[in-house]
Amino acid sequence: MDDMDKKTLDLTEAAAADLAPAKALPSQAEARELPPSLADGGTPVPGSALSAEELEQLTADIVAALKTVYDPEIPSDIYELGLIYKIDIADDRAVTIDMTLTAPGCPVAGEMPLWVENAVNSVQGVQGTTVNLTFDPPWDKDRMSEEAKLAVGMY
Repeated sequence: MDDMDKKTLDLTEAAAADLAPAKALPSQAEARELPPSLADGGTPVPGSALSAEELEQLTADIVAALKTVYDPEIPSDIYELGLIYKIDIADDRAVTIDMTLTAPGCPVAGEMPLWVENAVNSVQGVQGTTVNLTFDPPWDKDRMSEEAKLAVGMY
């Protein structure tokens, strides 16, 4: 699949620094904003079969689904914890998620990607989900949103 037939919401710090301000998804840290090409509201995204409006709605629905998945040892969802690094949505609505864990030896390392896959597959319009587990860059507490920091008592 080439870069022209999928849209990417990259949530790594390096990529987030390159994004121009755009319409934010609900309850997100500032570093997790949509690129301007996804926020045009109804206009076609260049090289895509999906309109910007469709892509924005599907992305918001996927983020909402990700927010239903919790790390069992931390009272916050995986999205607000900053465990989701990238969301790719192909023109056929197949979704690829790059994510990490709070630690490589996490006791749910074998289960959490399946939880993420099931949550995203429950979103209307998604045609399948692939979850890639990565530890590059390693997760740290700076990736957490203010909401997550409040939930774990860091404020």
